[in-house]
Amino acid sequence: MELSARKVVTIVAEAALESRLVADLQKLGVPGYTVSPAHGAGVRGQREGDIEGGNIRIEAVVKDDIVDTILERLQTHYFPHYACVAWVSDAAIVRGEHF
Repeated sequence: MELSARKVVTIVAEAALESRLVADLQKLGVPGYTVSPAHGAGVRGQREGDIEGGNIRIEAVVKDDIVDTILERLQTHYFPHYACVAWVSDAAIVRGEHF
């Protein structure tokens, strides 16, 4: 079985940002993504009821050359203004032609 090296970009943000984030990812060339509800706690403690709708987690499997573009967009348009965090993980993907 052949595996393809890719990156997984994970974004956790306010649920109200979902349509904006998804539109930006699509404009940047992300071929697909998964959105799921998210909750938890971090350095600022646990958020409870401060923002209507809670949080979402968006995951996208992408080629290396698009990762910096995604992170730059988040750094410029989201991090300074919203409760949002992102990280990148290495992945070995089956059916790499889909990503």
